[in-house]
Amino acid sequence: MGIYLNPGNEKFAQCVNSEIYIDKTGLIRYCSRVMNSMQKYICMSRPRRFGKSVAADMLAAFYSRGCDSGELFAGFEIAKDPCFQKDLNKYHVLYLNMQEFLSRTGSVEHMLGMLERQVIRELAKEYPAVDYFDRQDLPGCMQDVYLEMKTSFVIIIDEWDCVFREYRTDAGAQKRYLDFLRGMLKDKGYISLCYMTGILPVKKYGTHSALNMFDEFSMTFQGELAQYAGFTEKEVLGLCSRYGMDFEEMKKWYDGYVLEGTGSVYNPRSVVSAMRFHKFQYYWNQTETFEALRVYIDMNFEGLRDVVLKMMNEKNSVPADIHSFTNDMVTFHSKDDVLTLLVHLGYLGYRSDREEVFIPNQEILNEYVTSISNSDWGAVSKALKNAKDALEALWAGDEAFVAKAVQEAHYESSYLQYHDENALSYTISLAFYTARNYYTLIRELPSGKGRADMFFLPKKRFADKPALLVELKWNHTAESAIRQIKQRCYPKALEDYRGRLLCAGISYNVKTKEHSCRIWKDYK
Repeated sequence: MGIYLNPGNEKFAQCVNSEIYIDKTGLIRYCSRVMNSMQKYICMSRPRRFGKSVAADMLAAFYSRGCDSGELFAGFEIAKDPCFQKDLNKYHVLYLNMQEFLSRTGSVEHMLGMLERQVIRELAKEYPAVDYFDRQDLPGCMQDVYLEMKTSFVIIIDEWDCVFREYRTDAGAQKRYLDFLRGMLKDKGYISLCYMTGILPVKKYGTHSALNMFDEFSMTFQGELAQYAGFTEKEVLGLCSRYGMDFEEMKKWYDGYVLEGTGSVYNPRSVVSAMRFHKFQYYWNQTETFEALRVYIDMNFEGLRDVVLKMMNEKNSVPADIHSFTNDMVTFHSKDDVLTLLVHLGYLGYRSDREEVFIPNQEILNEYVTSISNSDWGAVSKALKNAKDALEALWAGDEAFVAKAVQEAHYESSYLQYHDENALSYTISLAFYTARNYYTLIRELPSGKGRADMFFLPKKRFADKPALLVELKWNHTAESAIRQIKQRCYPKALEDYRGRLLCAGISYNVKTKEHSCRIWKDYK
């Protein structure tokens, strides 16, 4: 048993022995099905903390001759499949974590040199009788083993794209790395299966067809592997029942990644953390800073800022052409390329049937709010920073402060003209962004003799907060908004909130370009 050649099953055993483990061994069935076929090259990319390394460890534990994993897999789905007896611990496995090598070296050249030396060293120990032509040529040594020992390899590569993420502007280093992978993997008879995983799909280099033999499964297309890309709704429902967690709240926080054929997919790491700690909060951002996100948004390609803000406004979707993206971190020709990268990073969801992107859930929405709040977006950044104060002023009945907060949130946008109540509602959503932590926003709630523009329904965990009813007036007075609320008997549709209903009329004067606010507490 080596470190890279025919590793043991200890890493996967740790996953299985964890408090929460969801059976994803069905992925093995697909891998065994394409073994020794033209489809034997698989690249499955997903965001951070979506179980990439767990899947790689699982495949290594199943196929590697360096261990006995019969008992480890006995209780899982794959044990019922014919490939269990046929393939379990039957292959020579080469398992490479590229991030490990890169972290230990100062250049891609040094990284690849260390990798070759380490693997060749293990090959020579495992197959000492082989007549190696050149012990400095890894593909050549693997070919020598294949020809003399009549044995092929399962190659598993984790963090395959680390070079493109850490050497994002070094095209020379990237090409050197791609050439290395091509030399080791493409058209090689010694490969029975190659499974590669990372965040980014395979890099496109113009006409340079380095790795065009891979079938790609990504966040824009997972195909039949979609159920293994994250936690499914059924799996999350089971966990919520087991741990006594509110499923609807779980869905709001961590759902939203829509993959064709599977439907909703949840962030595994965040779901597991929420179950273990029995608390809904931001977990994913602890593994990934928002610095990269901020850079991409601040590029502002073709009005990207406005597009992001539109998506932040009640989960609006926007069209996105994902096909021109070259699968790296710096080559952007349009905002669509940036949006596509954000899909692969997990910051956006993608609906393939509509070719639209969107912010998937509350956890990711917070990343955008944090990013913008700490960026130089003028009034928008200030409004998000002040959103908590604005909400508290509304609760306190401070009309002047609320009007000032809305005024600061008002800005001109290329996609939205500020000329009606709809535009005003967008400004209100921005000014009171923090309200989403406490409320579910309902637009145009049917009530009494008409429709209230905005209704903030307290979440179960915040039942002590007042319900909020907001009437908007463009070029009318805030007083007229309050009159309309009373005349149309809006509160009658909200009898359950009698005694804890707070009504606000907010208006915008076209001539003075100022906002005003009146607050009526429908308290007994």
